[in-house]
Amino acid sequence: MEGAAGIRTRPAVCVTGAGGFVASWLVERLLAGGRYMVHGTVRDPGDAKNAHLAAMDGAADRLRLFRAELLDYGSVAAAIAGCDGVFHVASPVPMTYPIGDPEVELLAPAVTGTKNVLKACSEAKVKRVVVVSSVAAVMVNPGWPQNEAMDEACWSDVEFCRTTQNWYCLSKTLAELEALDYAKRSGLDVVSVCPSLVIGPLLQSTVNASSSVIVDCLKGDREVKLKLRNFVDVRDVADALLLVYETPEASGRYICDANARQMSEVVALLKDWYPAYSHAATK
Repeated sequence: MEGAAGIRTRPAVCVTGAGGFVASWLVERLLAGGRYMVHGTVRDPGDAKNAHLAAMDGAADRLRLFRAELLDYGSVAAAIAGCDGVFHVASPVPMTYPIGDPEVELLAPAVTGTKNVLKACSEAKVKRVVVVSSVAAVMVNPGWPQNEAMDEACWSDVEFCRTTQNWYCLSKTLAELEALDYAKRSGLDVVSVCPSLVIGPLLQSTVNASSSVIVDCLKGDREVKLKLRNFVDVRDVADALLLVYETPEASGRYICDANARQMSEVVALLKDWYPAYSHAATK
């Protein structure tokens, strides 16, 4: 927004992939505070699946949606131009397996897309970039000492991910490594946040990949493996991203996690809360 003299009265920030699960809650937080103009990148601003963004409080005056594709540098740069900060949230997440072409579907959009965002940030002289990574870039490391908790110093093993065809974890690891390496080379202020499995209420009209884990537990379409999963509420992730952005001393990478539960506990809770569903068997 610009004042009468053409001076912007609020700082502007860009959120990539604004219509997604985490990004939608982040946009909501940014608008609710009243302090920011928000640029949001989406594939099609006129798509009905982005209607929830236009309906948010403050959106009419302070939200502008840009048509952009991560692999189209010009469209990314246009959305970031004039912004003080950028939240790079957009990244492909597979909804079904097996993945047909990992390079095209995951790796190129994640890694090259991140490069495009960072290059555009440098060009626009952005003050800080917050990159949303994942614990997928932390936890797949068979060489990590078994008696040591995995923390921000732990990285998923790139070659192990490639050998085991763990394409999503590979894409998140390579993209985050690229982001932090770019920061060292260029001097751009980049901070990464690695959430665990993000769950919680949806603002968007479609079910995203992490929420589908809960849907699968409800519907009983497939067995749920008996294993420990780490969870974090989507609203806490949005708050954490804003906190990292607004805290000058924040640097490097941060794991964003709330608690761990056995999947059998999750299924049991869902049976209590939603008894009408068939629910998943556990194995």
